[in-house]
Amino acid sequence: MKPELSEHAAPEDGVRRKSVVPVICYPVDGLARPDISAYRKAREGWTKVEELLVPARDARCFSVPAGSFFRIVSVEGPQVGDLDLFSAIDPTERFYSGKTRALHGTHLSTGDRLWSTFPHFRPMATITEDTLDWYGFDEFGGSVHDVIGTRCDPYTHKLLSSEDYHHCCHSNLTRALAAHLKQPTDAVEHLVHDVLNVFMCTGFTRDTGQYFMKASPVRPGDFLEFFAEIDLVGALSACPGGDCGQEHSSDVAACHPLLVEIYRPAEQPVGWRTPEKSAYGRGHGL
Repeated sequence: MKPELSEHAAPEDGVRRKSVVPVICYPVDGLARPDISAYRKAREGWTKVEELLVPARDARCFSVPAGSFFRIVSVEGPQVGDLDLFSAIDPTERFYSGKTRALHGTHLSTGDRLWSTFPHFRPMATITEDTLDWYGFDEFGGSVHDVIGTRCDPYTHKLLSSEDYHHCCHSNLTRALAAHLKQPTDAVEHLVHDVLNVFMCTGFTRDTGQYFMKASPVRPGDFLEFFAEIDLVGALSACPGGDCGQEHSSDVAACHPLLVEIYRPAEQPVGWRTPEKSAYGRGHGL
């Protein structure tokens, strides 16, 4: 973090330099926006085809065919979840949280898309409904469903506490993916990646710029709904921090399960088709 007291004096024109107006890194005016009304129209007559309860302090994988919907639902009490997405065809095509953040901002909601890694770089899923959109940004700069945190992990926990803890979201997701792919954990751990922190309320402190969390406002019945743009495997961890109001790697925090619901629409959204992979030729100037 930045030092409380700087070691170097500001130049004479320091005030002017600090007052320069910022420029958005990735203007998205030319980015095609999804037709949310068409997606929602496709929910008429849909059929719930599967549901999966993710136990507290653990993770599970689930499969969603392209053209289907899935929801992550709060069912018992305030609980956050760490969501990883993978292509069902090729797990090396996976959710790219950093570029999703660059395109849509630090916290996601309805109409935002979860993009995949290079060289594929296409929408994997589109958020079609968010019952927590009322929260917006609070007085601390906090909001829900962030793509700024990574995931709680045993390596950072070991660094900061000198203890081994095996129910961090990274470990939960690794075990779940290993079980889904029927491979040992050390063969799949490198595929586990930065997540969408579902229901988690986070931001950056205004004075030190540190990543913070606060108790999630999620209530039983709240959900975040997605439309699968490609054939997906999802991995969801019910974070051992519960609502993350105090700590996020803990056997003490009150934790609850999360429900995944998968729906098959009677008809696909009007005009929808699975997104093509990036058209960039991958010449890289050579």
